[in-house]
Amino acid sequence: MLYNHIETSMSRKLLTLSLTATLMGGTAYADTPLVAVDIAPVHSLVARVMEGVGTPDLIIQPGATPHEYSLRPSEAAALQSADLIFWVAPDLTPWLTDAIKTLAPDASVTELLEADGTIELDIREGALFEAHDDDDDHDGEDDHDEEAHDDHADEEAGHDDHDDEVAMDDGHDHGAHDPHAWLSPQNAMTWLNVIAGELSATDPDNAGAYFANAAAGRAEIEILIDEVNATLEPVRDGQFIVFHDAYQYFEMDFDFPASGAISISDASDPSPARIVEIQSRIAEQGIDCVLAEPQFNPGLVATVLDETEAQTGILDPLGSDLEPGPALYPQLIRNLSTALAGCM
Repeated sequence: MLYNHIETSMSRKLLTLSLTATLMGGTAYADTPLVAVDIAPVHSLVARVMEGVGTPDLIIQPGATPHEYSLRPSEAAALQSADLIFWVAPDLTPWLTDAIKTLAPDASVTELLEADGTIELDIREGALFEAHDDDDDHDGEDDHDEEAHDDHADEEAGHDDHDDEVAMDDGHDHGAHDPHAWLSPQNAMTWLNVIAGELSATDPDNAGAYFANAAAGRAEIEILIDEVNATLEPVRDGQFIVFHDAYQYFEMDFDFPASGAISISDASDPSPARIVEIQSRIAEQGIDCVLAEPQFNPGLVATVLDETEAQTGILDPLGSDLEPGPALYPQLIRNLSTALAGCM
């Protein structure tokens, strides 16, 4: 098998790390910090680090769009009582900026998109990602490396005018960077360390458990990366269109670029001109697959597919059908790869 030599050594490593985390977790104190997290994939990473010590609260429930959301009373209460808050960025959840200021002014807040070591990619504006066309031969790694080390831009602009204290924003304002950074397993491994560090600063008695869990989580993701690459390898020559441009971090990590997106954002419908652009690309380049998302209008995908021979499938960047918890993140990434391969 392709992975046998990898799995043997990694399995031993995982066993050692898991045993260490279990033993360290056994020393957990009852008075552990209260933690709130924005979306399910990030909640999964936090839950992995806290395993055996405590359980974080999830603010945005599975199946909801992060850009527009009204807090339930229980979610507002979780924010209000939180000692630590982990979230991606205001570009993903602009309404959450004021909710945190109003409900959790004394909490320690970690914006993961701004964490040291996080790879950030610029938002792609065009329907066909023209700036990335030279990636068609899968040789764009140098370009990706340059993007990964861009200086962090100020992402706070455009997020000050929120009148609702804990409710919705129109979700249409975006900063310079694509906020879907959790879809890079490389970022996830970085964030596990960041999360462990923040938890340990607040709860030093359980620092050993947090860092042991983070190490075990990173080892699991390393195995996952090999698995996903093997799943995608047979369909590397395929071309696909996504529903909205949420997947470039996944595309970068696995060197498998999309050919375009039906919509620039999950907060707005595409214009007729954009749909025509996508249809022309499908016809001219023989696109193999057009991918929908479970939260959004399937009629738009049907419109794009009209009179084409492309296959269709479902990609879910949030894991809306998965049980929240430590296992959600690796299953989410695994599901993206199997959906892509199956659609091809």
